[in-house]
Amino acid sequence: MIYLDNNATTRPQEAVAAAMTGYLREHWGNPSSAHALGRRPEGALVRAREQVAALLGCAPAELVFTSGGTEAITQVFRGVYETFPAKRHFIATAVEHSAVLAQLEWLRSQGAQVSLIGVDGAGRLDLGALQAALRPDTALVSVMTANNETGVRMPIEAVAPLVKAAGALLHTDAVQAAGKLSLDIKSLGADLLTLSAHKFHGPKGAGALFIRRGLRLKPLILGGHQERGRRGGTENVPAIVGMGVAAELAQDHLADMPRVLALRDHLEAALAARLPDLRVNGQGSERVPNTSLLSFPGLEGEAILLKLDAAGICVSTGSACTTGQREPSHVLRAMQVPADFARGTIRVSLSRETTAEEIEAVIEQLPRIIAELRTLGPMGR
Repeated sequence: MIYLDNNATTRPQEAVAAAMTGYLREHWGNPSSAHALGRRPEGALVRAREQVAALLGCAPAELVFTSGGTEAITQVFRGVYETFPAKRHFIATAVEHSAVLAQLEWLRSQGAQVSLIGVDGAGRLDLGALQAALRPDTALVSVMTANNETGVRMPIEAVAPLVKAAGALLHTDAVQAAGKLSLDIKSLGADLLTLSAHKFHGPKGAGALFIRRGLRLKPLILGGHQERGRRGGTENVPAIVGMGVAAELAQDHLADMPRVLALRDHLEAALAARLPDLRVNGQGSERVPNTSLLSFPGLEGEAILLKLDAAGICVSTGSACTTGQREPSHVLRAMQVPADFARGTIRVSLSRETTAEEIEAVIEQLPRIIAELRTLGPMGR
């Protein structure tokens, strides 16, 4: 099997699984317990916090462990909403992950005002529109570090001074950037940042929320003193340990990303040479090295996916959180991709484990599949 759906999830590394096993079988005590069985898990949490902090260049005390990116994002929006009642305006880009869009809907239901900032045809953020949308009552601006479908990198470093000048807070969803880009929280300038372990070869069920020192948000989950009172509930020690190891490995393997980029670019160039009507969404923009969102006019993305799956190649039709929907994704709509192209879209996402041989297999199989589907008539049916 050739796995090229790494933006949906990544294979946990062997070192990650091995580290987790010890905290399932041997060191299973509650890290909040004062006795000997609790001290080892407590120390493991300290170590994991240091490892994840090193990935971001932040202080360990600025991190809150969560169950994943979605919970962390929910804590950001609910926390800001409850902590700053005088500010009831929120801004986000039109291409944010569905976890952010769901929070914006909740904010509207509470009477808050929401502004969505558009992107151009290459997925690039309209900075002028963002600056114009900022108001004295803007509480939070949310701009993802990299888009989960196109891989387009957003200019967080340029957004941050605009947001700070307006007296608002800046959140960035870095779920798709961790392990692919070098992240430095000071350079980014974000007040809040969210991560998910399973996107960088860690386990599912573990995430992290960076909260800038000095910023206090009301917690989302009440009921305990854990995480310095910022998230109640006994920590998922095995998953957090795995996340720590994965974060350390991700930092060590950033040097692999130029090779991944070369494979991605070779894939796109080879397919374009064989399929002249191919559209690479976001091409020409700065993108994370591993992501390619490909559109084939006149076909259904789901049909392409199924044919590739039968050939032993795993891709997706976009975000894993919206897979199965018949309509084009909100990201493609925001980019104003023509409907004929948008419907025939697949996402190919590599990882540091992807080989040149696997990419060559896709280059061989995909044009054949596209030609076969075209013989079936409109939409490849």
